[in-house]
Amino acid sequence: MNEARTDTSAMEHARRGLLPLRRGEVVLAILCAVGLIAASTIAVSTGGYEFLFYIVVIGLIILGVTLLHARVNLSQRTLWALFAWAVLHMAGGMVPLAAPTGVLYNLWLIPGLLKYDQLIHAYGFGVTAWVVWQALRTITTPPHTSSAILITSALTATGLGAFNEVIEFTATKLVEKTNVGDYDNNAWDLVFNLTGAIIAISIIRVRGETPGSAREHTDR
Repeated sequence: MNEARTDTSAMEHARRGLLPLRRGEVVLAILCAVGLIAASTIAVSTGGYEFLFYIVVIGLIILGVTLLHARVNLSQRTLWALFAWAVLHMAGGMVPLAAPTGVLYNLWLIPGLLKYDQLIHAYGFGVTAWVVWQALRTITTPPHTSSAILITSALTATGLGAFNEVIEFTATKLVEKTNVGDYDNNAWDLVFNLTGAIIAISIIRVRGETPGSAREHTDR
């Protein structure tokens, strides 16, 4: 019953469109705008023009998420999780560390086992699987925690992860210095993308997680 009410709320929100923004969305919109401007300013002032490519990509992703949110009404928890991913991603490429590490993305959190880059890939595409699941909820019938829907969510997230690797490969051809890494790094990124997606759908399956309460979707 609660799931049905949430689905109805999502559809009603979609019919209303994106505006007016909810309170939390206003804060997020401001933070995103300030963050993109600040990152662009830092990249230009430090001569890190390679980061402008990633900033443009993140801007396009924000636009895509905004359009998706207008259609399926993502929960505010999800929007904040996506914002956190963007911040962690930009920090990974822009926070300098002593040689030979270079930048935060190259930092070994657990020497020989887990890098910052790998952790962020698992987190980011776990959140992506959660986003895909919420979108699928609006066009499928219950139960929304069925194996078919959850597996589709995970596979879609890992497919988007593979597309991300294509974007990074493109970056290596357009700019001289990218910190993207070699083939081994690329393969581990894909492994951790899948790991994060599997963890996400496992949590959804066990908890019967909903994308947000009816109040969260309708509160203005």
